[in-house]
Amino acid sequence: MAIAYDDKEIEEYVNEINKVTQEHPILVDKYMMGKELEVDAICDGDDILIPGIMEHLERAGIHSGDSISVYPALHIERNHIETIIDYTEKIAKELNIIGILNIQFIICQGAVYIIEVNPRSSRTVPYISKVTNLPMIDLATQVILGKKLKDLGYGTGLYRKGKYVCVKMPIFSFEKIKNADTSLGPEMKSTGEVLGVARRFSDALLKAFIASGTNVSKKGNILITVRDKDKLEMLPIAQKFYLKEFGIYATSGTAKFLEDNGIHVTKVEKLWEGQNSIIDLIENGKINYVINTPTKGKEANRDGFKIRRMATECKIPCFTSLDTVNALYEAIEDENSEKDLDVIDITEI
Repeated sequence: MAIAYDDKEIEEYVNEINKVTQEHPILVDKYMMGKELEVDAICDGDDILIPGIMEHLERAGIHSGDSISVYPALHIERNHIETIIDYTEKIAKELNIIGILNIQFIICQGAVYIIEVNPRSSRTVPYISKVTNLPMIDLATQVILGKKLKDLGYGTGLYRKGKYVCVKMPIFSFEKIKNADTSLGPEMKSTGEVLGVARRFSDALLKAFIASGTNVSKKGNILITVRDKDKLEMLPIAQKFYLKEFGIYATSGTAKFLEDNGIHVTKVEKLWEGQNSIIDLIENGKINYVINTPTKGKEANRDGFKIRRMATECKIPCFTSLDTVNALYEAIEDENSEKDLDVIDITEI
């Protein structure tokens, strides 16, 4: 699966697919850029119980298993929450679900859409059970055996909101898989996940980044190389890190754009050549973060692929989604370190 942003990319993908004789049709869907949300629910045929609504930090287009997921949803309007509850109940009853179902939603241009419905438990059930203290598997089992939700002591509808912010962050094993592309998209690449719990969103994010093995740096240098369509969106992100006194390195096109917008940049011309080449900077530990949004298409992607692989193999955090970079900035903005974070007893959630 892949997202094409223009006719040229469609041609490139179709040509790549057709290098091998196809026995099945190519499926084409409209891509909607919006906020993705996820719900696990229990239905007994009459009522539903939703432990909580989880919000993905990365916009739709990143596989749900590879997205940073936040409970409770922090940036969702009340009318959208009510719509999600309504849709979940109607779908569960129409499908005659007795037990657990999982639904993924997207909010795009003020409307709630359904991406997919899975009549089964999902990978988020242990997560949402833990962060709400609501035993989903036990309750679903009792419902399957004939009991009603209203008699099980947890109520129906949307369960009460917890007092902590909980962040589920994916774990990747790219450094162990030779030549695997680290860029994120519709195909799932994560191999696990960790959980950060705190009273504040930024602290929960920081805990999750640390637990995921990310080398979190409060100061240092960032290498930025992004495709043209992402430059405007990347600008305020670069400005925030620049004002935080990070050194900014960039490839020629990105460097010119940043310089034209008032950010001092050290331009890196070549991938492999010279003392200040990208390979030299990364291998000698001069770069703390890499921001690279891949150019689609096999040939155009070659240098970007090598940069991402190099960063991964040198254990330098490499971000291919600008939403993830925004989350990183929020985690480090207030200068908290690991020793400043409180330990949370999850039995009190």
